[in-house]
Amino acid sequence: MKANQQSKITLNENIPNHVAIIMDGNGRWAQRRFMPRVAGHKRGMEVVKTITKAASSLGVRVLTLYAFSTENWKRPQDEVSFLMKLPITFFDTFVPELIEQGVRVKVTGNIEGLPQATQDAVNRAISDTAHGTKMILNFALNYGSRDELTQMTRSIAQQVANGEIVPEAIDEELIARNLQTSFLGDLADPDLLIRTSGEERISNFLLWQIAYSELVFTDTLWPDFNEQTFMEMIKEYQKRDRRFGAIKK
Repeated sequence: MKANQQSKITLNENIPNHVAIIMDGNGRWAQRRFMPRVAGHKRGMEVVKTITKAASSLGVRVLTLYAFSTENWKRPQDEVSFLMKLPITFFDTFVPELIEQGVRVKVTGNIEGLPQATQDAVNRAISDTAHGTKMILNFALNYGSRDELTQMTRSIAQQVANGEIVPEAIDEELIARNLQTSFLGDLADPDLLIRTSGEERISNFLLWQIAYSELVFTDTLWPDFNEQTFMEMIKEYQKRDRRFGAIKK
């Protein structure tokens, strides 16, 4: 469903605990301005700062951003190299603000598959913000949900092979504990999933975790996404009747 534009946004107290965003449209934003695609990615990182602050101020407890997928390695090498450098400059400039606001950085995905300099920047940000308690800023970085589910399956199969568990012990809770989002505990499943740029697909993102998430799509390209647009997405979420398969009495 497309979210409607509104001139004035008034939210109620039903703020989603976990918001996940597929940040799409950086390249198209740049191309429409006759700029290189990397200019869109650079602008997109500034939007990440804006939306992080907005989410924290609204009381969102987890903000998960799809920053780089396992499929994004197929992009042109110069674009991939630029994307790998972005976390370095982003964290160097933004971590002090995150610490001040009590925001903790976490990463979902295969960090070990990133260039060493990128790994170092990510790990520094995680360490430097470790005491934040207001909100978790979770980057899905070198992440793909099918890869995550494959690794989860292997992990549980190995536990069975080792005699640590019996097949009958495999349930949803055990699966959740073996997913890359397990560190989020009860907050692992997004309440709201947003995708920008007009595309209406999930693109291998949190396939297990979004089983009951509310999905909201907007035509706005990520570099044009702002606090007003974010509040429109929250407002749309607040209109939804979440029953989780049950019937309200």
